[in-house]
Amino acid sequence: MKYLRFILFIFALSSLFSCGGDDDICDSGEGTPRIKIMFKKQDKITVLDSIRVYADLGTNTIDLGWKTAVDSVFVPLRVDDSPFTDLYVKTTTQEDSTRVRVNYTTKSIYVSPGCGVKRNYENVNSVLSAPNSLKSVEQGQNFIENENKTNLFFNF
Repeated sequence: MKYLRFILFIFALSSLFSCGGDDDICDSGEGTPRIKIMFKKQDKITVLDSIRVYADLGTNTIDLGWKTAVDSVFVPLRVDDSPFTDLYVKTTTQEDSTRVRVNYTTKSIYVSPGCGVKRNYENVNSVLSAPNSLKSVEQGQNFIENENKTNLFFNF
Protein backbone atom coordinates (compact mmCIF):
# COMPACT_ATOMS: atom_id res chain seq x y z
CA MET A 1 0.00 0.00 0.00
CA LYS A 2 2.91 2.33 0.78
CA TYR A 3 4.37 1.72 -2.66
CA LEU A 4 1.07 2.42 -4.36
CA ARG A 5 0.73 5.76 -2.54
CA PHE A 6 4.31 6.63 -3.38
CA ILE A 7 3.81 5.82 -7.07
CA LEU A 8 0.56 7.84 -7.21
CA PHE A 9 2.29 10.76 -5.46
CA ILE A 10 5.18 10.71 -7.95
CA PHE A 11 2.74 10.49 -10.86
CA ALA A 12 0.67 13.43 -9.57
CA LEU A 13 3.80 15.49 -8.91
CA SER A 14 5.25 14.77 -12.36
CA SER A 15 2.00 15.77 -14.07
CA LEU A 16 2.48 19.32 -12.76
CA PHE A 17 5.64 19.79 -14.80
CA SER A 18 5.92 19.92 -18.58
CA CYS A 19 8.79 18.78 -20.72
CA GLY A 20 7.84 21.07 -23.62
CA GLY A 21 9.35 24.49 -24.13
CA ASP A 22 7.55 27.80 -24.18
CA ASP A 23 7.97 28.01 -27.95
CA ASP A 24 5.42 25.19 -28.35
CA ILE A 25 2.60 27.56 -27.47
CA CYS A 26 1.26 29.75 -30.25
CA ASP A 27 0.62 32.90 -28.23
CA SER A 28 2.02 35.49 -30.65
CA GLY A 29 -1.13 35.63 -32.76
CA GLU A 30 0.43 33.71 -35.63
CA GLY A 31 -1.97 32.02 -37.99
CA THR A 32 -3.58 32.57 -41.34
CA PRO A 33 -4.39 36.28 -41.50
CA ARG A 34 -7.54 37.90 -42.78
CA ILE A 35 -7.67 40.84 -45.14
CA LYS A 36 -8.51 44.24 -43.68
CA ILE A 37 -10.77 46.43 -45.79
CA MET A 38 -11.50 50.08 -44.96
CA PHE A 39 -14.14 52.33 -46.51
CA LYS A 40 -13.78 55.72 -48.17
CA LYS A 41 -16.13 58.38 -49.50
CA GLN A 42 -14.60 61.23 -51.49
CA ASP A 43 -11.04 60.16 -50.55
CA LYS A 44 -11.73 60.24 -46.79
CA ILE A 45 -12.04 57.31 -44.44
CA THR A 46 -15.72 57.00 -43.58
CA VAL A 47 -18.07 55.05 -41.36
CA LEU A 48 -20.72 53.16 -43.34
CA ASP A 49 -24.26 52.94 -42.02
CA SER A 50 -24.52 49.29 -43.08
CA ILE A 51 -22.65 46.78 -45.21
CA ARG A 52 -22.97 43.07 -45.88
CA VAL A 53 -19.96 41.05 -47.04
CA TYR A 54 -19.85 37.49 -48.34
CA ALA A 55 -16.65 35.54 -49.01
CA ASP A 56 -16.50 32.64 -51.47
CA LEU A 57 -14.03 30.21 -49.91
CA GLY A 58 -14.25 27.60 -52.67
CA THR A 59 -16.22 24.89 -50.89
CA ASN A 60 -18.79 27.31 -49.48
CA THR A 61 -19.72 30.97 -49.31
CA ILE A 62 -19.72 32.46 -45.85
CA ASP A 63 -21.95 35.35 -44.89
CA LEU A 64 -20.26 37.78 -42.52
CA GLY A 65 -23.65 39.34 -41.83
CA TRP A 66 -24.76 42.94 -41.72
CA LYS A 67 -22.28 45.27 -40.09
CA THR A 68 -23.55 48.66 -38.94
CA ALA A 69 -21.60 51.83 -38.22
CA VAL A 70 -18.20 50.40 -39.22
CA ASP A 71 -15.17 51.87 -40.93
CA SER A 72 -13.50 48.53 -41.69
CA VAL A 73 -14.11 44.79 -41.89
CA PHE A 74 -11.89 41.74 -41.68
CA VAL A 75 -12.57 39.07 -44.28
CA PRO A 76 -11.01 35.58 -44.27
CA LEU A 77 -9.23 34.40 -47.41
CA ARG A 78 -9.10 30.98 -49.02
CA VAL A 79 -6.53 28.60 -47.57
CA ASP A 80 -6.46 26.16 -50.46
CA ASP A 81 -4.07 26.70 -53.37
CA SER A 82 -6.44 29.01 -55.25
CA PRO A 83 -4.86 32.30 -56.43
CA PHE A 84 -7.97 34.37 -55.62
CA THR A 85 -10.92 34.87 -53.27
CA ASP A 86 -14.21 36.35 -54.45
CA LEU A 87 -15.92 38.87 -52.14
CA TYR A 88 -19.50 40.08 -52.56
CA VAL A 89 -20.51 43.43 -51.09
CA LYS A 90 -23.79 45.28 -50.74
CA THR A 91 -24.95 48.23 -48.66
CA THR A 92 -28.74 47.84 -48.91
CA THR A 93 -31.08 44.89 -49.10
CA GLN A 94 -32.47 46.07 -52.46
CA GLU A 95 -29.15 46.31 -54.29
CA ASP A 96 -27.40 43.48 -56.10
CA SER A 97 -24.07 42.35 -54.68
CA THR A 98 -20.90 43.73 -56.23
CA ARG A 99 -18.16 41.17 -56.80
CA VAL A 100 -14.58 42.00 -55.91
CA ARG A 101 -11.96 39.39 -56.86
CA VAL A 102 -8.90 39.56 -54.61
CA ASN A 103 -5.88 38.05 -56.40
CA TYR A 104 -2.70 36.99 -54.61
CA THR A 105 0.14 34.51 -54.46
CA THR A 106 0.56 32.42 -51.33
CA LYS A 107 3.67 31.47 -49.42
CA SER A 108 3.75 29.00 -46.52
CA ILE A 109 6.16 29.68 -43.66
CA TYR A 110 6.95 27.34 -40.77
CA VAL A 111 6.37 29.13 -37.45
CA SER A 112 6.87 26.61 -34.61
CA PRO A 113 5.84 23.11 -33.53
CA GLY A 114 2.81 24.51 -31.69
CA CYS A 115 1.66 26.85 -34.45
CA GLY A 116 2.63 24.80 -37.46
CA VAL A 117 2.64 26.52 -40.83
CA LYS A 118 1.46 30.09 -41.45
CA ARG A 119 0.24 31.19 -44.87
CA ASN A 120 1.30 34.63 -46.10
CA TYR A 121 -0.34 36.37 -49.04
CA GLU A 122 1.82 38.40 -51.45
CA ASN A 123 1.12 40.52 -54.55
CA VAL A 124 -2.40 41.29 -53.32
CA ASN A 125 -4.52 43.19 -55.85
CA SER A 126 -8.20 43.34 -56.71
CA VAL A 127 -10.58 43.55 -59.64
CA LEU A 128 -14.04 45.12 -59.33
CA SER A 129 -16.83 43.84 -61.55
CA ALA A 130 -20.28 45.44 -62.04
CA PRO A 131 -20.01 48.35 -59.59
CA ASN A 132 -23.16 49.44 -57.75
CA SER A 133 -22.82 51.56 -54.64
CA LEU A 134 -19.20 50.38 -54.48
CA LYS A 135 -17.60 52.63 -57.11
CA SER A 136 -13.96 51.51 -57.04
CA VAL A 137 -11.33 49.62 -55.11
CA GLU A 138 -8.05 51.18 -54.06
CA GLN A 139 -4.88 49.24 -53.22
CA GLY A 140 -3.40 49.51 -49.74
CA GLN A 141 -0.54 47.31 -48.57
CA ASN A 142 0.06 44.62 -51.22
CA PHE A 143 1.00 41.77 -48.85
CA ILE A 144 -0.64 40.24 -45.79
CA GLU A 145 1.53 39.17 -42.88
CA ASN A 146 -0.73 40.34 -40.07
CA GLU A 147 -4.05 42.10 -39.63
CA ASN A 148 -2.73 45.51 -38.56
CA LYS A 149 -2.36 47.09 -42.01
CA THR A 150 -5.15 47.91 -44.45
CA ASN A 151 -4.91 46.00 -47.73
CA LEU A 152 -7.89 47.38 -49.64
CA PHE A 153 -10.01 50.52 -49.59
CA PHE A 154 -13.57 50.34 -50.90
CA ASN A 155 -14.64 53.68 -52.38
CA PHE A 156 -18.36 54.42 -52.12
